[in-house]
Amino acid sequence: MPEWLCVIILGVVEGITEFLPISSTGHMLLVDHFLPYKQSELFLAVVQTGAVLAVLTVFSARVKELLGKWSEPKNRDYLLKLAVAFAMTVAGGLVLKKLGFRLPKEVASIAYATLLGGIVIIVVEWAMRGKKLVNEVDWLVAIAIGVSQLLAVVFPGSSRSGTTIMMALIMGLARPAALEFSFLLGIPTLLAAAGMQVFDAIKHPQQTGAIHWDMVLLGTAVAAVVAFLVVKWMLTYVRTNSFAIFGWYRIVAGALILLLVR
Repeated sequence: MPEWLCVIILGVVEGITEFLPISSTGHMLLVDHFLPYKQSELFLAVVQTGAVLAVLTVFSARVKELLGKWSEPKNRDYLLKLAVAFAMTVAGGLVLKKLGFRLPKEVASIAYATLLGGIVIIVVEWAMRGKKLVNEVDWLVAIAIGVSQLLAVVFPGSSRSGTTIMMALIMGLARPAALEFSFLLGIPTLLAAAGMQVFDAIKHPQQTGAIHWDMVLLGTAVAAVVAFLVVKWMLTYVRTNSFAIFGWYRIVAGALILLLVR
């Protein structure tokens, strides 16, 4: 299998999984595990910017409103909540980096995180059934979401979008509002992760090795196109459906992965 085909496969996987609550990192590491050409952490981080471009495109009107009318109290408050949630994630990430934390790549650990995350989604959706949810993101919700992002950093397979959306639901936030806050929070979060990897690659080229930027750009472009379609679909889906289907998918996927690695 040629390297460009491996990259396209990874781009498709990234585009599908980045903003669904099923863990893009877990799926990327698992797929990369079975492909003949192994990709670097830099590739896995930078290709996520394709999904960011998709979200910026889909939420262009919302982003323009928030930035263009940032002085309005409601928009300024929302931006501050996004900033605080992002800052909490950055602070936690820097602490983990300082402690020498490395992204776990063991297939079994990813499988367990995927499976357990599915159970959490099912339980949360069951607990929230019939409860009245609100559309306003208050400060407690924003802080809780910021903390929950760190779970995805520590446990590949837990899903950044999955942990943040489920936390938002637990805190009483309606699904569309939870989805929007999680997706918008993902913009600076994923860009920062990619920026740090690029900075490290430039600062320590001997540790990173040769970088095939053409392959990185190919994967990013593919991820952008696929993620755009997925995000558009997801926004329509959550208006009338719960996230339970993703929970069942994760349970089945996690169980199958555990069977495969034995």
